[in-house]
Amino acid sequence: MPRIVRDADIAWEGNLARGNGALSAASSGAFTALPYSLPTRIAAPEGKTSPEELLAAAHGGCFTMSLAGELTAAGTPPGRLDVHCRITMDEVEGQGHLIVHSALAVRARVDGVDEDALATAVEAAHRGCSFSSLLRAAGVDVDIDTTLEGGD
Repeated sequence: MPRIVRDADIAWEGNLARGNGALSAASSGAFTALPYSLPTRIAAPEGKTSPEELLAAAHGGCFTMSLAGELTAAGTPPGRLDVHCRITMDEVEGQGHLIVHSALAVRARVDGVDEDALATAVEAAHRGCSFSSLLRAAGVDVDIDTTLEGGD
């Protein structure tokens, strides 16, 4: 795989408690000026995003592509993968607020795959996903729950 470089632009106005910001995908333009703020980061989102939500999307997206690749390489490409990722940030004594957990819930529809074959592909996908590697290296617990739907 070639070296990948992507950019984001972030703007922030005001102090931490009452300020607000905007996140934009500089490389692709896929999203522009996604709003975020401290109150909506730690309380109800109110239609705004957060760094943790974007990390959940990044981890879930990377893992899903990795799993599709593992299943395809095994000769059993997926019919459909639905993955939900939940990132948890919590206060860690003496360290402040840190990302402490990522939970992936995987629903897979794959013909010709049993539970054991899916578990093997999931483990390989977890090892191959760069965001899983990043989180593991940071000491974050990653749990993966899988459900095989249909298939053989």
